[in-house]
Amino acid sequence: MTFRGWPAEALEFYEGLEADNTKSYWLRNKAVYDEKVLVPMQELVAELGPAWGETKIFRPYRDIRFSADKTPYKTSIAAVVGDAYVQLTAHGLGAGSGMWEMAPDQLERYRAAVDDGRSGKALAGIVTKAKIAGVDIMGHGELKTAPKGYPKDHPRIDLLRYKGIITWKEWPAGAWLGTKKAKDRIVEFMKASKPLNDWLKTRVGASTMAERSR
Repeated sequence: MTFRGWPAEALEFYEGLEADNTKSYWLRNKAVYDEKVLVPMQELVAELGPAWGETKIFRPYRDIRFSADKTPYKTSIAAVVGDAYVQLTAHGLGAGSGMWEMAPDQLERYRAAVDDGRSGKALAGIVTKAKIAGVDIMGHGELKTAPKGYPKDHPRIDLLRYKGIITWKEWPAGAWLGTKKAKDRIVEFMKASKPLNDWLKTRVGASTMAERSR
């Protein structure tokens, strides 16, 4: 299989699903989803996986057990490729990478690393370079002021206020989406995101709280 992008029918499928998120619509258009939406994503992750890491395509069904919104289907197809998250909607392509929501032990290590002169300045430099490359930096649950124990005039107060940090990029739908350029843009994004991911792996790492609770 060779990735050649998503055809216009893929976007039209999600436009229709946004307007009619029902089982009847899904069943009528299941073949379109399988052939025009899912297959290109399978081709994309198959090509990216060997160089970037493990892949997973998410199921199209929403978990409505604890949600007030009872619409049964997701209005996007999404996948994980190594450290990156990729999604296609009716409006275009998006990608993110990093640690969106840190566990308490991760957050403690993150803040200590941001506070540290050497590692904190390194992160600030990584963020600056990512923005120059056209990649957005987003923080989860940003505090309104400095976290407890840190001065309000800290030189990296903007980074300290984050409870998670990721790179993010969106590309509005266009003719390019139906070509191999879609893959090229994802690869460029992942390359631009790698320094942040490397910093997070080295300075923050995985949470050990689950292990402690066993």
